[in-house]
Amino acid sequence: MSLARSCAHCHSPAVSTLAWHCGCSGPLEYEWQPHFEPERIDRGCWSQWRYRAILLPEALPVQPPVSLGEGMTPLVPFEAGVFLKLEYLMPTGSYKDRGSATLLTVLQAEGVDALVEDSSGNAGASIAAYAGAAGIHATIFVPAHAAAGKKAQIAAFGATLQEIEGVRQAASDACQRAAEETLYASHAWHPAFLLGQMSAAWELWEQSEGKMPEAILFPVGQGGMLLGYYRGCRALLAAGLIERLPRLIAVQSQGCAPLVRAWEQGATQVAPTEEQPTIAEGIRIAAPARGDELLRALYESEGFALTVEDAAIRAAHRTLARRGLFVETTSAVPLAALPAARQRLGPDATVLIPLSGSGLKEQK
Repeated sequence: MSLARSCAHCHSPAVSTLAWHCGCSGPLEYEWQPHFEPERIDRGCWSQWRYRAILLPEALPVQPPVSLGEGMTPLVPFEAGVFLKLEYLMPTGSYKDRGSATLLTVLQAEGVDALVEDSSGNAGASIAAYAGAAGIHATIFVPAHAAAGKKAQIAAFGATLQEIEGVRQAASDACQRAAEETLYASHAWHPAFLLGQMSAAWELWEQSEGKMPEAILFPVGQGGMLLGYYRGCRALLAAGLIERLPRLIAVQSQGCAPLVRAWEQGATQVAPTEEQPTIAEGIRIAAPARGDELLRALYESEGFALTVEDAAIRAAHRTLARRGLFVETTSAVPLAALPAARQRLGPDATVLIPLSGSGLKEQK
């Protein structure tokens, strides 16, 4: 079986099971969407699959889901009014495991036996791991300059590693050519990936006893983490469990900031930008696949977008390390933007920063 998908823009149905976007270039969405009901939480399950009855449609014949124990990451205080959610403490060392678990669960149920994916590293490693757990062969396209540790992870999980010279977009282009014959299990395009990302918002709601922070800062490339929180918080709002959305704040490197430029212009679509060098390789994305939804999330939540320079990212990375939090460089991007965010939010606002990836991935 295959879940029905249609275009988020023009609402045309997907033309085939291999389709990864609409002919109008819009992303595909499931015609079914999850609705949050607290009584459906499996409180005896200590992983993101405590939300299984919410995350997956009942029509999907899955037993059990593909899981490596992802989710339920710690929420820790950092400084007055600032909390960190340690998403890097996942099976493959990044927040991407939430989405990979739901994506591979769906693909396994649909009988997929091979897939392709492109990534700067974390998503590729995560998809490779969960594909291995699901018995599905993965071919992962990465930039040749991707971190050696991430490439080693991908290969160790049994995936075929394809290193592509050039900018990050070159890896996407090569992968999309391969997707003409093999399913494109893209963390940026496939709707099943975002189902898992929604679980972080629900965990936060449980961990904070229903009192959500006033603002959440994210490092944004494709923006899957921000969109997961956005969709998850919208589900909480629709259920009457929170009074308003947290203000969602997108942070990008000054070297590659297409979303920030669009937000500053009040646009409804994100125009592609040129990729410039940045130490925040994980968010070096010139044209996010769901840019219009990212902008909508910022506007609807009364959020905003900021850029930070590499020097500030380095300083924030050192600060986290000195506090015992060893994350990859990209994970420090939101902390680097905290002083500028505070100027807009006020000194007393409660703020959450999810830490996205492990620093062990960047070790040579």
